Amino acid sequence: MNDKALIKRILFLAIAMSFSACLQVFHQFFIYWRFSFFNEPWRWWTAHWVHVGWTHYFLNMLAFACLPFIFPQVKNRHLIGLLLILPLFISFCFYYFYPNVEAYAGLSGVLHGLYVACAMYYLQFKKERKFSTIVLCLVLAKIIWENTFGSLQTAELIGSPILVEAHFLGAIGGLCVAVIYFSIRYVQRASSK
Repeated sequence: MNDKALIKRILFLAIAMSFSACLQVFHQFFIYWRFSFFNEPWRWWTAHWVHVGWTHYFLNMLAFACLPFIFPQVKNRHLIGLLLILPLFISFCFYYFYPNVEAYAGLSGVLHGLYVACAMYYLQFKKERKFSTIVLCLVLAKIIWENTFGSLQTAELIGSPILVEAHFLGAIGGLCVAVIYFSIRYVQRASSK
């Protein structure tokens, strides 16, 4: 990564983290709230940028800040696209498939989707396939563990229950975006021949 790309990456992270911190101040206006789902559509996105507390915020921002350096070939515009699509996907899945979820806050579902989508993207690079496969296996193992035995000690750390459904939905969303991306690229290549 050259100096210009590094500066852009750091600026992107700083803006995203600052945005999340600002929303955190008035989090009650930005969380996912089922009862106002269609009346306050901004919550479809903002719910994933607010957190149940500052510890929750710092943990998610740490995982978010690592992502672009773990997958340096993923461009900021791709991350922005994922940050627009994944929260929407998770919010609508909550509303239609998990009616018992009345409130939600946190980036962890989106983070699972980001890591899955980026790892899937990296599978196309021969030198990165092993690493990408390890990341995908770790995410899958984490989701299986959470849905079988419950969340990893994170609930005690952040002082709130973990909604493991968000992690599962995020990973499914990331997988769907990657499949659609590669399908579009395949069609484009086939039509250019």
